[in-house]
Amino acid sequence: MLRRTMSAIIRRSTTNLLRLGASIHTSTAPEFKDTGLYGFDILKSPEGFRRFVDEAIERSGELVTYISGMPSSEEIIRSMDEISDTVCSVVDSAELCRHTHPDREFVEEANKASMRINEYLHYLNTNHTLYSAVIKAEKDNLLCGTEAQRTAHSLRVDFEKGGIHLSADKLDRVNQLNIEICQLCRVFNENIIIDPGYVDIFPTSRIPKPLHHLAKPIYRSRSSTSTEFLKTRYNTREKGFRIATEPSTLSSVLQWASDSEVRQVAYVKGNSVPFANLGVLDKLIAARHEIAQMLGYKSYAEFAVHPNMAASPEVVMSFLLEMSEIVRPKADEEFKKIWDFKRERSGQINAELEAWDEAYFTGLMKTSAYSLDSSVVASYFPLLQCIEGLKVLVQLLFGVTLCNIPLAPGESWHPDVLKMLLHHPEEGDLGYLFLDLNSRTGKYPGSAHFAIKGGRRISETEYQLPVVALVCNFSGSCTPASVRLNHWEVETLFHEFGHALHSLLSRTDYQHFSGTRVVLDLAETPSNLFEYYAWDYRVLKKFARHYSTGETIPEKLVESIQRARKMFAATELQRQIFYALIDQTLHGEQLPLPVDTISIVADLKRRHTSWKHVEGTHWHTRFSHLLNYGAGYYSYLYAKCFAATIWEKLCRDDPLSLATGSALRARFLQHGGAKDPANLLNDLVGDGIIRYRDGGIIPETRSLCKEMGLEDG
Repeated sequence: MLRRTMSAIIRRSTTNLLRLGASIHTSTAPEFKDTGLYGFDILKSPEGFRRFVDEAIERSGELVTYISGMPSSEEIIRSMDEISDTVCSVVDSAELCRHTHPDREFVEEANKASMRINEYLHYLNTNHTLYSAVIKAEKDNLLCGTEAQRTAHSLRVDFEKGGIHLSADKLDRVNQLNIEICQLCRVFNENIIIDPGYVDIFPTSRIPKPLHHLAKPIYRSRSSTSTEFLKTRYNTREKGFRIATEPSTLSSVLQWASDSEVRQVAYVKGNSVPFANLGVLDKLIAARHEIAQMLGYKSYAEFAVHPNMAASPEVVMSFLLEMSEIVRPKADEEFKKIWDFKRERSGQINAELEAWDEAYFTGLMKTSAYSLDSSVVASYFPLLQCIEGLKVLVQLLFGVTLCNIPLAPGESWHPDVLKMLLHHPEEGDLGYLFLDLNSRTGKYPGSAHFAIKGGRRISETEYQLPVVALVCNFSGSCTPASVRLNHWEVETLFHEFGHALHSLLSRTDYQHFSGTRVVLDLAETPSNLFEYYAWDYRVLKKFARHYSTGETIPEKLVESIQRARKMFAATELQRQIFYALIDQTLHGEQLPLPVDTISIVADLKRRHTSWKHVEGTHWHTRFSHLLNYGAGYYSYLYAKCFAATIWEKLCRDDPLSLATGSALRARFLQHGGAKDPANLLNDLVGDGIIRYRDGGIIPETRSLCKEMGLEDG
């Protein structure tokens, strides 16, 4: 997942602070003096966030004054980029801190900083002096180079998406709504953490022993009618388990608990919390719709999709419905196989297949078909060995080294955090990567790529190096050295690393287009492409070693994993289509008031999946992608199609060659968002990766359909 900060000037999660005491250097000789969080001297204490905001506002004010004098077009765009760079250093640092720091004081100060800097952003994004300057720069045709021209155009469009052309009262309303949306998103995420839900299971024997570490022992009185009990009036106590139904624990219960009733109560509870988010989501949808209409769009989906390759929600919906139709026959076939397996396994010929059965029975079917034992698979993927795999990957593909470097005192937010440097033997240092991979209480529950600093050219001889953090929640041990990953976790690590490489390998003149700052429906392509590397034996044999014997992972085991993956691939693809349809529908043209999101989701599930909706559940109240990818979740499906084509045409024959890596870097990764996305994709693999439809672009689906064995492929 790619974390995003949305605003007008700042459309992406961005970069570092210039001239404000940042201590992350561009030289190859790192300095390990005392510093602050993420290498910012100013963040040596929680209160440092206050000064961080103050100084960012002060420096930005100086740049606004400079721009108001209408310097050259080149200087206008450079200064605008520095404003974005300066403010985003606070936005992104606060975002990472809020989600990962174990110290509540740091988190609280980061929250305050986030609110203050977002308020200042609204001032910048509605500043008519800056807007006029950008218009001047775009119109006078004196900008050198395509990237500068593209940046000017993008900034002007972003200003207008912020409503700067509206009357004063309407602009005030847009600003008010943007602040409200920011607050609603924060509350939505906080509710997920505050109210994970729980179920109490008695007796403990109903919970498999491998799940006991996820449960909290509880006790209840157990009545008895025995003579001995009546004589002594001694009340015995029965031991049970309280299990939180937060996503990762719920996933484990649904996969491993053989007791159908346990799975059912866990599924229902986990998919009906937090109840408060139903109201939060209603308000969020209404606020987004109001903004879109004030800006002249029919819906928030139209507002959000317009700048992307798809260009309109009609193009997106046509693509999603096409995909739904293509995948349905095979998904229905897979559903019937699971249903038949359950009936055979349970001996109940009339047994229905329920939503809480899917993970359990598909897991059994994979194990039965391919003799897969998840603990055996995980034994070949110690976390530290997987990190070594990332090093091998970049060395072979790009001729660069990814090496561990010491953390400066004060730089880290937790003892588990690792810091790495990406270095090229001729080009020098390329960027820095923080890894925070272990689960812990209070930490962001998913997996994500956080920008800390984006790359940009400061002068002819100096380049601001990108700095990013990868955050995951791998569990199973208290120390990184003894964590072993399930294969889906290996895939997750490679996915997030794809985002990191996009950031670290880009070399744009402006941070506005650095790395992952591309149109939304291109952003997930590198991450999806690098998932293929997690499945290819030619890659896995380079690093997957048994934690105790050092034996290389057997090729037959990898083949079994690959075949098991394909068993229910259509069901998983159908699920992603369903998620994207929810996102588009909720953000589409105004729904009847009051909006009944539960009924909308239930109807879409009935029409576009093989599974029934479970009454009383509202899974979407934990679907945080509705916040970060509002009307943009379809981009994951775009990425799956693009990545499948790139893998087939460019990578599959020789995935680890320098020639493959050079093509990926030179034609795609290094450009960030500085080039037209359609041109990037065509330049990378030639024709056959995109299609034009009704004024927009959709992916060619042939490679993905062929890979998945879909009939229309």
